[in-house]
Amino acid sequence: MTKSSVSVTLSGVTKRFRNTKGRADTVAVHESDFVVAAGELVTLLGPSGCGKTTTLRMIAGFELPSAGRILIGSEDVTMLPPNKRDTATVFQSYGLFPHMSVADNVAYGLKLRKLPKEEIVRKVGETLKLVGLADYGDRAPGKLSGGQQQRVALARSLIVEPSVLLLDEPLSNLDALLREQMRVEIRRIQKSLGITAVYVTHDRVEAMSLSDRVIVMKDGEIKQIGTPSEIYEDPVSTFVAGFVGKVAFFPAEVTGGGPGDWECRLEGKSVRAARAAPGIGIGNSAVFMARPESLRLAESGEGVLEGRVRMNVYLGHSMECYVETKYGEVLVQIDDPISKRVYPEGGAVSVDFDHDRVRLLPTG
Repeated sequence: MTKSSVSVTLSGVTKRFRNTKGRADTVAVHESDFVVAAGELVTLLGPSGCGKTTTLRMIAGFELPSAGRILIGSEDVTMLPPNKRDTATVFQSYGLFPHMSVADNVAYGLKLRKLPKEEIVRKVGETLKLVGLADYGDRAPGKLSGGQQQRVALARSLIVEPSVLLLDEPLSNLDALLREQMRVEIRRIQKSLGITAVYVTHDRVEAMSLSDRVIVMKDGEIKQIGTPSEIYEDPVSTFVAGFVGKVAFFPAEVTGGGPGDWECRLEGKSVRAARAAPGIGIGNSAVFMARPESLRLAESGEGVLEGRVRMNVYLGHSMECYVETKYGEVLVQIDDPISKRVYPEGGAVSVDFDHDRVRLLPTG
């Protein structure tokens, strides 16, 4: 595939679904603005009903925006039907034709375009090899595993050489191991082709492992756009922080310092935080955000927050320690537990913070 990569631009895109029973319209997507750079894979991440699939369907042309513009490259495709846009969509359901062989399923789009038979055979072979199914062309889809069927669906979309590949929760029907394997395959194929891709999921692990950037959505609105590390380490709100990973929140008061070294009071004790969301200032009430890997355990009375170990879960490379505190259960991650002290279940402990890793967020 030699086609040049193109960008995807959404500008003020809104989608309203009209209510025919006299009630207020439903706003599924509200004034979305973002750009997917050429060759980039961007994931729309959020809970059910947040507008991510509606956004994808508007890019594909299956839904038309109520307001705003959609550009693929420099072309305004806002009101074009799906067959007039240079996109291909991989759906949650594979949608394979059971009466056709794998090769015929993959070739379907090329046959519609009336390409010469020799060229179709060559392209099908190349594409099946790309997705690791070179020896499966003569098989029926029903004889394949779920992961193999998903690869066929991916191959069928890739073979028409779209400018933009759209993926709507394509791995949700697979078991955990297959999902992990297919995440790697999709990322490998997308990067090897340099194709622009928009991926929809509610699974944070998929989003973090696949994406160049992540767009977190809630209630039809974009809450944050950033790289996986930015979204995880520097969320702008408690919603984003909680949605993209395990986290503990504690109420704190900002008493001094500034960017890079904020002074706070928590449980009547002085604590520091290197990171803070925009708008945090001295005298503010804030939420002290800590990921499991930014917490550590100490003897009772030596840390900031007192608690009691409820359960230890051994994972080999780490130990998950669940600690009951006045703020609820807190998860502490202990890396390389063989070389660290692990406090027994039922034991009194205190929780302390890695001040370089914690972050202050606005309340509410």
